[in-house]
Order: sequence, then structure tokens, then C-alpha cells
Amino acid sequence: MFKKLMLLILGLIFYLCTGCVTNPITGEEELMLFSKEQDIEIGRKYAPEVEKQFGGRIADEGLQNYIDSVGQKIARISHRPDWQYHFVAVEDKSLNAAALPGGYIFITRGMLENLQTEAQLAAILAHETVHVVARDTLNMMSNQIGISLLLTAVTSGETSQGVLAAADIARSIIGLRYSRKDEREADIGGLDYMVAAGYNPYGAVELMQILQNQHKVKPIEFLSSHPSPENRLAYLKQRAQTNYSNIQRLKIGKEHYHSNVLERLND
Repeated sequence: MFKKLMLLILGLIFYLCTGCVTNPITGEEELMLFSKEQDIEIGRKYAPEVEKQFGGRIADEGLQNYIDSVGQKIARISHRPDWQYHFVAVEDKSLNAAALPGGYIFITRGMLENLQTEAQLAAILAHETVHVVARDTLNMMSNQIGISLLLTAVTSGETSQGVLAAADIARSIIGLRYSRKDEREADIGGLDYMVAAGYNPYGAVELMQILQNQHKVKPIEFLSSHPSPENRLAYLKQRAQTNYSNIQRLKIGKEHYHSNVLERLND
């Protein structure tokens, strides 16, 4: 009996470990039930519906190209530079950003209108890029939406049932709640990414200050999960001061951001 139990346990461990992957952000082994190809396929499947739920793309190709150019700087120095990343500005007026598996990242009009510099934009795109690289989004989708529903919608094609399921899942994706651990890793990893891409780390600190101030007036989606805005601001400041003390604390790219984003949004 004992021998059979041990064999069962060993078999279970072997089964689980075949689905283990290394999180490049933390270096830790994590259980992952989807392949990289499924990551990309799930992102490709749901991206149009998430874009629709966010009110569609902002109809300004100059603005879109600018947002994408900043995002691609981050993507090139990420732990998964070989993936195809898509950075899209959408019409939704809430202060929000979202990432889908496989490299699909959205930022809302409401968020863009409240930023002041390119470094702050880089900070939020870097944060979302870390979620993609660490495959946090797919893990949260699996936990909060369900693996079977995800796979059903992906494999159901363009049937009415598949379209309905995709719409429901897209709404769920926008409202995903990451864990305290995932958010901290995305904050700190994003700060490291933006510095590696050539941006001032205090852009991340300034971003969190902006969002914290807005959050006091009205709760916003980007800060809806733990840890609290105050804690996030504290450890971002500490990271910038400890790891990047030689980088001057400047507001980088304010004029550049204004001409490429704010003026276009107000046209």
C-alpha cells in the first residue's frame, strides 16, 4: 500500500513538473498549463474583443505609432524580446491599462490624459509588459475565468456561442485582479525595464503619485488590487534610490509627450 502511494505521489510530481516553467522575472519555477503558442493564440483571439470593450482604438495613427514606439523600446529589452508586442491606445475614459497573453497591451484615453511625460508612459507600458513576460495574465485568466471556458472560446471559431463567450471573457479580462505578489513584481520589474530602455526610473514614481492622487478622489481600475497605492509608491521610491541613485531626478520628455499625445487627444 505504501509503495503504491509513493508511486502515485511520484507520478503526480512528474506530471506537475512537466508543466513547470521558470518565471524570467523572479527566476522561480511555476506551474503553467498552457504552452507559449497557446499564450499567443489566446491573446490573438481576445485582443479584438478587449479593444471593442474599451471603446475601440483611438483614431489617430500618429498617436498610435508614438505609443507603440515607446512600448517597443520596452519590449526589446524584456526577457521575451522575440514575442510580437502590440501596444494600442483605446477610447475608454477610465484610468486603466490591460495586458493579454502573448503581448497585447492596451492603455486608455483616460490614462493618457493624466500622464505628463514619456517616462511616465514608459512606466505603465513596462508594468504591463512584465505581466505578459511573467505570464501573469494567463494565470489569472485560468484562475478567475476557468481553463475550460478559455479553451472553449478559443476553439469554437466564429459561431454565435464563441462570439458571446469571447465578449464575456473580454469583460472579465479587463476586470482581472492580480495578486499582491504579481503587482509588486510588475511594479519593480517594470521600473527595471524602463531604465534598461533608457528612461528615468522616477517616471514610475511620478506615475504612482499621479494615480494615488486620483485614487483618493475616485477608485481607479489600475490600483484596484493589492498592495495599496501608498505601499507601491514607497517601494518604488526605495528601488529608484537604492538601484539607480546615479540617475538624475528629472522630468524627462514632458514637451515630447505633450506634442505626441496631449495635443492629439485634444484635437
